[in-house]
Amino acid sequence: MARKAKIAKANKLKKRFLQAIKDGRKPKNATKVFNCCSVCGRTRGYLGKYGICRICFREKANAGELPGVRKSSW
Repeated sequence: MARKAKIAKANKLKKRFLQAIKDGRKPKNATKVFNCCSVCGRTRGYLGKYGICRICFREKANAGELPGVRKSSW
């Protein structure tokens, strides 16, 4: 439950911050916007291109849920 609340709060802050930039104004009380995993809420090991952490990335890649990603072998 706490993780879902964290994810929702981060998404809300990110949306508000992007809207302020789009409108051309600075937020009054600037708060650092954290990159966090959209699945589990983890902040470390975040992959910005996919919007998820390394652990969720690995699970989804192994399950074949990420298009164009496959396990390397040589």
